[in-house]
This record gives sequence, C-alpha cells and structure tokens, in this order.
Amino acid sequence: MTTFRPPSVPLITVDPYFSVWSAADHLYDDTTRHWTNHPQGMVGMIAIDGKIRRFMGKIGIREDAAVDEPDALMQTNLTVEPVTTRYTFEGEGIELEVHFTTPLLLDDLELLSRPVTYVTFHVRAIDGQGHHVKIYFDVTGEWCVHSPDQQVTWASHVINEQLHALSMGTVEQPVLKRAGDDTRIDWGHMYLVVQQTSQSHSVIHSVSSREQYARTGRLKTEDDSRKPRSITGDMPVMATEMDMGSIHKESASRYLMLAYDDIHAIEYFHKPLNAYWKKDGVTFHAMLAKAAEQYEEIVQRCNRFNQELLAESQAAGGKQYRDILALTYRQAIAAHKLVADEAGEVLFFSKENFSNGCIATVDVSYPSIPLFLRYNPELVKGMMRPIYRYAESTDWTFDFAPHDVGTYPQANGQVYGENKLEYQMPIEECGNMLLMAAAVCKYEQQVEFAREHWGLLTAWASYLLQHGLDPDNQLCTDDFAGHLAHNANLSIKAILGIAAYAYMSAELGLTDGVVYREAAEKMADEWASMANAEDHYKLTFDSSNESWSMKYNLVWDRLLDFNLFPKEVYAKELAYYQLKQNRYGIPLDSRETYTKSDWLVWCASMSETQAQFEQMISPLWDFMNETSSRVPVTDWYDTITGKQLNFQNRSVVGGFFIPLLTTASASDQHENR
Repeated sequence: MTTFRPPSVPLITVDPYFSVWSAADHLYDDTTRHWTNHPQGMVGMIAIDGKIRRFMGKIGIREDAAVDEPDALMQTNLTVEPVTTRYTFEGEGIELEVHFTTPLLLDDLELLSRPVTYVTFHVRAIDGQGHHVKIYFDVTGEWCVHSPDQQVTWASHVINEQLHALSMGTVEQPVLKRAGDDTRIDWGHMYLVVQQTSQSHSVIHSVSSREQYARTGRLKTEDDSRKPRSITGDMPVMATEMDMGSIHKESASRYLMLAYDDIHAIEYFHKPLNAYWKKDGVTFHAMLAKAAEQYEEIVQRCNRFNQELLAESQAAGGKQYRDILALTYRQAIAAHKLVADEAGEVLFFSKENFSNGCIATVDVSYPSIPLFLRYNPELVKGMMRPIYRYAESTDWTFDFAPHDVGTYPQANGQVYGENKLEYQMPIEECGNMLLMAAAVCKYEQQVEFAREHWGLLTAWASYLLQHGLDPDNQLCTDDFAGHLAHNANLSIKAILGIAAYAYMSAELGLTDGVVYREAAEKMADEWASMANAEDHYKLTFDSSNESWSMKYNLVWDRLLDFNLFPKEVYAKELAYYQLKQNRYGIPLDSRETYTKSDWLVWCASMSETQAQFEQMISPLWDFMNETSSRVPVTDWYDTITGKQLNFQNRSVVGGFFIPLLTTASASDQHENR
C-alpha cells in the first residue's frame, strides 16, 4: 500500500444531504463535517478497563465551556477503499478497528439507494492480557438541521423486537422547501440504530451528558425530556454504548447503522418523488430491518467489490491511480440522488456542489459518466431522462439542449442564467447529450433509448451541424476565465456529437446518418487545419500559436470508435501538455495556472503507454496528498499552489474512471463485475 493522505476522508456517503467526512489526518483531530464544511458531529470513545479514550471527534463543542478532552487512542492506520473506510487505533493493550461501509454497489439499485451506512467496531487484545471494553458512539442534532436555530425533537423506537432506533428531526419539517447550494437537509429524520441486546444501551442525551460520560464512563439511563429545542447551547445527541465484554487476542465485533429518512427526495416538475428504495412501498423501519438482516452478506459483497476495483485500477494505471479511484468512488455516486418516476423508471439526479446547486446539470453529468458506463449504464439514462422531459415540454423554447432542470432538490425547470440566451451553453450541452446517448448505446449494446428520444437528438445534431465547427462567443463548461469564441476544444465536441448521431442512426438502420458522418469527417479535417500551431493545437482558432488547451473531448473519438482524428493529433497534444506540467498537474489552458482534474485524467487516458499515463496523473495524486484545502476532492485547483479554487464533492470525479472503459461488449462488462 502507498501512504496516501486524503484531503478529506469519506465516512457517511449516501446522497448530497447525507454526506459526512473527516477533514483531518486523524479521526480525533477535528469534528466530523458535512461536505459543505459545516459541523455534523460524531464522537467515539472507548472504555478500556474503565479508562476512557477518544477515537473520533471532539467531546466539547460549546464555546462557553472548556472541556478536558480524554486522551486519544493513537491512530495507527487509515485505509480508504472504494466503499469502505478503515481506521485502526492502538492503546491500553488493545487494537480497535472502525470501519465505515456504505454499500454503493452500482449493479444493485435498491441497495445503492438505501440511506444506510454501517459502522463496525473490531476489538482485540494485543498485549497478551484480557481487557474489559465498552464502545461509546454518538451523533448530534446538527445532522438534521440547516441552521443551529432550528428546533428539533426526537423519539426512541423498537423495530421487530430486534433493533433499537433513535431518531431526530426538526419540528417544522419543511419537506423539499429549501433549495440551493450550501444547504443541509432540515426535514425528515436522522437515525442511529443498534441491535437490541442486553450488551447495548442507547439514549438521547446532550453534549453536557457526553462530557459527563467522558469523565465518569457512565451513560444516562433515560432520554432527555427537554424537547423540542434548538441545537444551540446544550446540543441534543443520540448515543449508544456497546459492552464488548472481556476482550482477548481473538477479535470481537459489533456494528451500528446510521440512516436518514428524507420522506420525499426530489420535487420533479412540481410532484414529490421518493427515493428509489421506496418504489415498492417498503417502509423505513422495514428497510432498516432488512439492512440489519443482510449485514453480513452486504459487508462480504462490499469487501469483494473493494478488492476487485483496487486490483483493476492498479492494473490499469498503477498504485497512485488505484488510490485516486478508491478515494473518489463514493464521492462520485453520493453527489447524486436515485429516485423512481411515476412509471417506475430510474432518475439519477446530480447536485452541482459548491458551484450553483443546479440539479441534473448536463455538463456535470457528461464528465461523470465513465464510472456509470463501466458498472451500470441505466444510471446514465437516469441522468438524461429529466433533460429529455424538460426539453420536450413547452417550457423549453430553445432549439438546443438545456443546461439543467432546476436547483437541487427542486427539478421543476432550468433556472440557470434566468434562461437568457447569453447564459446558455448551446454547443456544449447538445454535444454532451449526443455523446452520452451514443455511449449508452455502445456500452449497453442496444439503441432503444436513443429511439425513444430521436426527435430531440435529431434537432440537436442539426444544431451542431449548423453552428458547431467554429463556435460563436458563448459559454462552455470551462468558462472560468470568461467566454470564448472559436473555441477549438468545443469544436471537437460538436464534431464528435455529429459523429455520435451518425453512429446511432446506423445502429437504428436509418440512412440519413450517412450525411452526418460525411460532415463530421470533413469538419475534422478542417479543424486540424484551423487549430494547427505546429507542435500543438491552439486554444481558439483565431489566437496565437502560443495559446493551447487540453483537448479532452477527443477521448470519445477513440472510445466510441469514430476515428475521425488521426493518432498524430493525440500524440502531438499529449507531448505538448507534458511540457506545460506544473507541480500539481497540467493547467486547463494557456490563460491560467488552474486545472480541472476530470479533464486532466481524460487527457492522460489517451496516452500510448501506461508509463505516460502514470506520469500525467502522478501530480494529481500529489495534489490530493499534499493540498492544504481539506475538503472532499475538488476538481478545480491551482497547479502551482495546490489550493482549491472552488467546487468540492462533485460527481465529476466519476470521470477519473475513464481508463476502465474499453470497447469491450456489454456482456464482457457484466462478466467482469
């Protein structure tokens, strides 16, 4: 294993609301945080022969009270795997392992959608002696509010006489009312769930009671009755204590579940939709019972998947590439919400995190799709369905593809740029939707999804045919340094979008695709002349030969077997990029020193050798390992300073998985799962 320090460590990774991370080197260095950086605290303590030691979070959170934090049980290891984070601690003669497992297995949509993370504790003696051990674990009321002034209330439940569940939520319950970017859920209920045994005791108490436990090792026996109240001051806390008994060299283990019942998940054209796991009418408590019943099986499946993806990614790109995918797998998925529409079809909504909070953004979906094409193309279809529905409605008046369908969690229609023409991304989004549609056809090996929306795809291909070769002044996904006219990389997207339409036409047995294929071939030839700058290709057709940009859109020419651009184009570009590489990677283009890491990996994936690929992505590993920006992986950072510019916890890191895509058939893909 490499020694890899993630900028932030995934702990609970279910969806854009239920997402908590540790932004520290050790699990006890700081409070745990929602991906928006706001505290959503968890505390873990262990009593070893009566001595209290801390392994997670901070005991005291009140500014008006100084708290003597118990000594930490020393963290000796951290390993981040695709669906599991493993911490190891040692002290007082014992070893403690704490595993956070969120079973985001993409070929099992019901399991993928369950809002449950398992936290497992393994304890063993390492000094040859016997020790009596208890585990204390809690979560705060911060998990179910947007702001600290909101009033919360709580309850205790016994489920099937097997599970003891504590729940907490706001009094107000404004379901689906709050939309925006830097937001936390303030409806539904947070759950802490343990097996109902004589060895465990769960209680809803407060931060002051937690502080008392840290001093005395004694947990309150009755729930706090001071409700409802806000989480300011003596914050309410859901806690459990597990008595592990006498521990020797054989490992003993217990687990708990953290879960969130969001009631309704998404507002879809003014109708509330539920999370996918609810589509057959299963209740939240029944789902929890099933999650507990399947615990052993699910953990085994997760361990198996972890090992398969770690091995595949290391074979594809080396140890550093393996580390990158292990860290970003859960992030890519949990920046989405999986729901079913009225007809039971899959909808997979992204949230544009730390950008503008848009939902189902096309140019966020496009970079993310490699992961989902690799494991389940149905989820790419789930990204596209809301865009198709909106574009087919009378509310969308343009002849090109929309940018999004609203602001998360309200998917009621685009709000980006107030729908003014100058804020649209016509060529960007038409090209994205056509390439996504073609990719689904190829990796699913069937074309029916394209047939269902052929009218829109034809209109968008026609738009690119008219406007795509030499784009006028307009927004694109890389607009950080301003609008560009005559954008060479955007032109590639248009050309490949036209080729994608031709490919789908042929798969459907339609003859009109021939015209589009011939046009794409002609445009590719013209592009090579218009963008030529001798040893590379320019940023814009009208800029100087010193200008340049990452031509990441070229990757689909190979992946989809269009073969419009000669190999020399790829080779020339990649050789030039390596001349421009800074400490933390290749800049996006010649205007600034920042990069987009998803595009960096796409370019690296076009390397002729694995050695070249590893040389290009090694600075990305260094960035993650060394950046002072301790947030869930950002895809927009400076290649010299290694500092985040904006964006974090976005789904676009799914693009890092592009080297795992090959021209293998869908059946091969399924056999490799």
